[in-house]
Amino acid sequence: MTEQLTIAVIGAGGKMGMRVSDNLQRTEHTVRYSENSPAGQQRVTGAGREVTGTAVAIKDADVVILAVPDTVLGAVSEQVVPQLKAGSVLVTLDPAAAYANLLAERDDLAYVVAHPCHPSVFLQRKTPEELADTFGGIAAPQEVVAAIESGDEQHRAVAESVIRAMYAPVLDVHWVTVKQLAYLEPTLVETVACMVGDLLREALHETVHTVGVPEPAARAMLLGHTQVALANTLKGDNPFSDACKIAMDYGRESIVKDDWKKIFDDAELDAVITRMLRLERIER
Repeated sequence: MTEQLTIAVIGAGGKMGMRVSDNLQRTEHTVRYSENSPAGQQRVTGAGREVTGTAVAIKDADVVILAVPDTVLGAVSEQVVPQLKAGSVLVTLDPAAAYANLLAERDDLAYVVAHPCHPSVFLQRKTPEELADTFGGIAAPQEVVAAIESGDEQHRAVAESVIRAMYAPVLDVHWVTVKQLAYLEPTLVETVACMVGDLLREALHETVHTVGVPEPAARAMLLGHTQVALANTLKGDNPFSDACKIAMDYGRESIVKDDWKKIFDDAELDAVITRMLRLERIER
């Protein structure tokens, strides 16, 4: 049986705050919801939850979730961290602020970052609800990658139980370092995967509006071949034809820079996170 915990969600009326709160509300844990903005407070109360002031919400909390934007995580942690009870777990949802050393520090707390992977493109969905849940956290199972900067195995176990609840349904939680998680997000999935997704959107637009292909035909061709491309490259399902490989080489020559792998250098990781957090530089 899972230990009953007192959990505080700070930023409970934001996009991710609402998502994790929806799931935590279904658990047996005592959950307190803090939100400063009037619009966010309306969303919290509209979901049938009570808004609690931050100081009250975090008092004696076992786990505190900072579901606030990366750009304000440092300031929010400066307010929250000094008030936490010793031995509690502080959870953030993205690694950028933790990697940039922006979080207020205390030696007697456990710091955890937990980011959802979202349902895999290869997930075998069985219900209409799973088909509709492209983001995760509602019906479609997903995995989560998490990092713990401090704390012992007991802290990690508590954190994982909360992670599985707030991102439910969860297939597995993968534990890595904060730096490794930063290379996953933003580098792997935002700098590369999300950028490629936006490039596909632009290519579809050009195919329809510049070339003049009817949109239903272009969209059908793109979506089907996107699945095939991912299955062939990431799962090895089928080999590409020789003609396709020639076209792929032409695409690399025309679109991809020769030095693109520099994004996996530490200096480049620092650079993108500096831009994301609107910092002058990352202090080490």
